[in-house]
This record gives sequence, C-alpha cells and structure tokens, in this order.
Amino acid sequence: MAAPLTETRSDGIVTLTLASPETLNALSSTMLRALAAALDRIGTDETIRVVILKAEGKVFSAGHDLKEMQALRSAPDQGRAGLQALFDLCARVMQQVHALPQPVIAQVQGVATAAGCQLACSCDLIVASETARFGVNGINLGLFCSTPAVALSRRLAPGMAFELLTTGDFLPAARAHALGVVNRLSPPDQLDAETLALATSIAAKDPETIRLGKRAFQAQLGQPLPQAYATASAEMVTNALFPQTAQGIQAFIDRKPGKPS
Repeated sequence: MAAPLTETRSDGIVTLTLASPETLNALSSTMLRALAAALDRIGTDETIRVVILKAEGKVFSAGHDLKEMQALRSAPDQGRAGLQALFDLCARVMQQVHALPQPVIAQVQGVATAAGCQLACSCDLIVASETARFGVNGINLGLFCSTPAVALSRRLAPGMAFELLTTGDFLPAARAHALGVVNRLSPPDQLDAETLALATSIAAKDPETIRLGKRAFQAQLGQPLPQAYATASAEMVTNALFPQTAQGIQAFIDRKPGKPS
C-alpha cells in the first residue's frame, strides 16, 4: 500500500505532500498519524527552515474520511470513544502545525473542505491556485464543522466564518485572497514556483530569528494590549542580543551614506 504522505528536502525547505488522491487526500487516521510523525521529526531538525504542505491530484483535501467515521460510529466497541479519538488526533496534528518552530506554507491547488480547510488554515501562510476553493461544508450532511471552525475563525472574520459554516457555501480563491485567508494567488501552472519563491525568501533569513518571530507573533495574538506589548518586548530583547543580530545592525550602521540597502 502506498504511503499516504511523501517528503522531500532541498536547500532548507521540506515539502510534505498528501499522496492519497484516490481518497481525495482524506484526513484518515492513517494520514493524520503520518502527518504527526513527520511534524515531530521536522520540529526538532534545525536544518529545516521552511515547510511546504501540498497535495497530489485535483483536491487538496476533502476532510475526514467519511467511511472511517461511519465505521467508528456504528462499531459496537467504538461509537463515541472512537470518534473522540479520531477528532483528538486531528486536533493534535493541527496544533502541531501551529506550534512547529518553522513557518508552514499550505500550497492549495484545488478544493480544501472541512478538515482539509482546517489543515490549510492551521498553516502560517497559504498560496493558492486561482481555481482553488475553500469550504466548511459539513452542514450539508447535517454535521456542523465545529473543529474546522477553530482554525477558520482565527484566519477569517467571525461573521464571515460563521456564514460559511452555516450555509456550506464555498469560498473561491480570489475572494479568500481579498479577505486575507490566502496570502498569494497564482495561475495553476505557476503554483509550485510561486510557493517555492515565498519559501525561498523566508529560508534566506536568519532561521533563529524566524523561529523566535513566529513564537512571538503567535503568543501576542489575542492577548490584551499591555500583555501583548510585554510579550513582544521580551522577545525583542532576546532577539536584539543574538550575535548575528548585532552583526547585522552594525553592518547597516557602517554602510556609506547614500549606498543602497
């Protein structure tokens, strides 16, 4: 049986690819466990500077494996406990993506729906094809996408997120870009290049500073203003004391007047 997830590395950038197009890259327990293991490895590897998360086929991910959910629901020894274990595993993977020291870029080439939308929105950045669509469509099956709502509502205005959750409508890539869900739009045939260009730009920066910056950015979100500034100020002090930062500042000071930066 083919591995549900593939991994490639080049120049400090690791690409994880959901490789189960025959299931529309469903986030089955097998896929989720493969993602969890890969993220565990990546998080402790200081040679990796950026992570790209992409998918094979026409669909980024259709969300949970509905056949697996139905089997768990009807199994006499599973029921609620089996479904709870599945959703707990999914929540743990989403939090792993969020907590990964390296920036994570979702490359969305097609439909990202339900838990697939959740996975994309759990990443730090999204580069999407102009033909991509985002949705939390469980309501169409009588299942409110409560867990995908956690990631979506942290990336999109609550009112807009709730509209998608209650209507089951799709959000086209252009609209997602206008609303700030998507960072960059790309023609389908240039999606790989556009994503790699963003990843390469980030990978060229000091990795220790990027890791600190991601941690500081996430920590201050949602904090009251005084606490947010206290958090950010402490991280700025730590960052300013890095030897490489001191060298960068001194190099800037030492530049001749009028020399381009």
